[in-house]
Amino acid sequence: MTQTPTSAPTVSDDAPGLESRVGHYYRLDDSYHVGREKIREYARAVQDYHPAHWEPEAAAALGFSGLVAPLTFTSIPAMAANRDLFESVIVGYDTYVQTEQVFEQHRPIVAGDQLVTDVELSSVRKVAGRELVTVTNTMTDAAGERVHTMHTTVVGVTSDEVDPELGPAVRKVMMHDVNIFSHDEAADLYVKTVRPEGEIRIADDAGRPSGARSFDELSVGDELPLHNARLSRGDLVNYGGVAGDANPIHWDESVAKLAGLPDVIAHGMLTMGLGAAFVASWSGDPGAVTRYSVRLSQTVPVSAADGGHIEFSGRIKSLDPETRSGVVIIVAKSGGRKVFGLATMNIRFS
Repeated sequence: MTQTPTSAPTVSDDAPGLESRVGHYYRLDDSYHVGREKIREYARAVQDYHPAHWEPEAAAALGFSGLVAPLTFTSIPAMAANRDLFESVIVGYDTYVQTEQVFEQHRPIVAGDQLVTDVELSSVRKVAGRELVTVTNTMTDAAGERVHTMHTTVVGVTSDEVDPELGPAVRKVMMHDVNIFSHDEAADLYVKTVRPEGEIRIADDAGRPSGARSFDELSVGDELPLHNARLSRGDLVNYGGVAGDANPIHWDESVAKLAGLPDVIAHGMLTMGLGAAFVASWSGDPGAVTRYSVRLSQTVPVSAADGGHIEFSGRIKSLDPETRSGVVIIVAKSGGRKVFGLATMNIRFS
């Protein structure tokens, strides 16, 4: 991965605690080209069959210049961009557990977009003795406008909390060029780069009429129809390949159990992608979403014999007649347990 420091580097004089590295920032030199077939690949991986992701005519009818990327598609360039952060900045952990995710869609991403990705270690906070680490990714288009912002929060898990054989097991099965569980904490080798000052231009999608269902037909408390999604081990492997997520807890049962999990589990991003597809199908316009926030509370085990199942439901929490927008609460359950502790989606209606 290539990167260009955006300001004069300053060596941290603080103790090697992760808090001293908050604000670490870089921007990738190269851009990510959003391809039509990659959009379709990702839509298939998250079981999102809204026509705007598949048919140029359907996307054009909603006012887009090309196929629309599913809301969580940005996890692909973010995954590649974040590797350096997890290999050389956020170090000392044996694995990570995703706990929260926020997607801010300033304008929908479409086929043909050239995205430049920024990476920033935006916060570290301690809760119940554990470190919650938030990484912020911003995607900027060829016009220099920010089109998408992602905030990903993970909990770092050390060898004290899992089987000591986890580290060696992961290193044996991880892809040959991935080293995201680095333990190199040498403070004298660490160089901090920070976000440069300057104007940030945010893309504005307000000029495109929403293709979502009519605001006038909605009421607070309205319920979305139930939807059941099934996941197999093949679905997990396919998603990992499409999204670039090589973590073996999603495909190697022995590693998952060493990490303290009951079985191989679905990717958090995959469950969120399924949730976004569920709401897009109901609303009618995946590009009408402005914000999607999820707090993960339980994992979704996917057994070799029976796979995994998620039941999605939702209801309208609030409506704003001035902006003709609303907030939808999304509920996801697997095996009777809530997968999402709290999940909301902000939508512009027509």
